[in-house]
Amino acid sequence: MTKRQQAQRAAAPRPPVKAPGAPVKKERTRPLQFIREVIAELKKVAWPSRQETIAYSVVVLVSTIIIAAIIFGMDFVFARSILSLFGVDV
Repeated sequence: MTKRQQAQRAAAPRPPVKAPGAPVKKERTRPLQFIREVIAELKKVAWPSRQETIAYSVVVLVSTIIIAAIIFGMDFVFARSILSLFGVDV
């Protein structure tokens, strides 16, 4: 390379070098565009029917009651065991 070519190359602007894995700055989505995209995605959702929703709700309630009863029973038994172990009258 000649000195002139080296000077031209050194003077040429270079794009900034980013480290590998560095986050890429993204443009922000406008609010109206965001709402349009949300509506479009909600149209793709497979919504459950009323019967399915009721059935799932009943399953959740029954499961919650059963698990609460199991935890209550274990807590009661362990509390009685510890109190009788230390000789405390209840």
